Amino acid sequence: MDSNRLRSTLARPIALFASWLIGASAYAGDVERGRYLVEALTACDNCHTPRGVSGYDLANRFSGGAQTFSDKTYIVRGSNISPDRETGVGGWTDEELRAAIVDGVSREGRLAPVMPSDSYKPLTASDLDAIIAFLRSARPIRAPLQTPQRRNGEWAPHPMPGAATAFDDASLADKNTRGLYVASLARCMSCHAEEIDGAPDYRDRLGSGGKIFRNAAGVVVASNITSHAVKGVGAWSDDELKRAITEGVSRDGAPLRPPMSTLSKAHFSKLSRDDLDALIAWIRTIPPKE
Repeated sequence: MDSNRLRSTLARPIALFASWLIGASAYAGDVERGRYLVEALTACDNCHTPRGVSGYDLANRFSGGAQTFSDKTYIVRGSNISPDRETGVGGWTDEELRAAIVDGVSREGRLAPVMPSDSYKPLTASDLDAIIAFLRSARPIRAPLQTPQRRNGEWAPHPMPGAATAFDDASLADKNTRGLYVASLARCMSCHAEEIDGAPDYRDRLGSGGKIFRNAAGVVVASNITSHAVKGVGAWSDDELKRAITEGVSRDGAPLRPPMSTLSKAHFSKLSRDDLDALIAWIRTIPPKE
């Protein structure tokens, strides 16, 4: 064998190995980005992971939640989104998972509106793929769909203003755009906007609070986070806002009540500094409302 042919023969497996390393590295990066998105922002565990005494039961992560969600047209529990092929989403294609996440449509049809697909619509293509990569990296857990499950009726999505379609990666370089992106994925305004007929009123009551929660802490009303100096958070410092978001502590040092305190500790505490700064900057742009 001549020397040129020998070099070519040896180079081929080396090139293939290098290509595999690059691919594996890119996939690992996708998984870690997906982990961040799920754990800091989209909070998939909140509905799709069972809870123990000390919080999420991560040994059974994504196998389905125990909480029941109900309204006039549905009674559902968070489904198994682990990669189990029989009872989870292991047999779903990436396209089917994308449709469920951002369009609220599963293999069996329309998901219940408690699935916050309208908040996930701005996901960039790369971030959506990263979430799917992370879900596929989880341990498959056999856990059949829990009852009750009932879905019927029609509903329309209610995306946040300016966040009705996918963003591109380049647009996130703008701080306010990034803040809107973070706020939508974290579903800030699904709590901090008054509701009309079960849907947030983004047009007139964006950020004004008023949504009522009934939980173990009693009756909790979401607060006003507009820039109003008295009724809202206009007089709060950036550090005070950051503490409320990531630690669940109010301006006066009092602990916030669930669901904000729960989300703060389990998810928003993991926000990156840049995402947190962008979110604060965007919150500052919300016009004052009483």
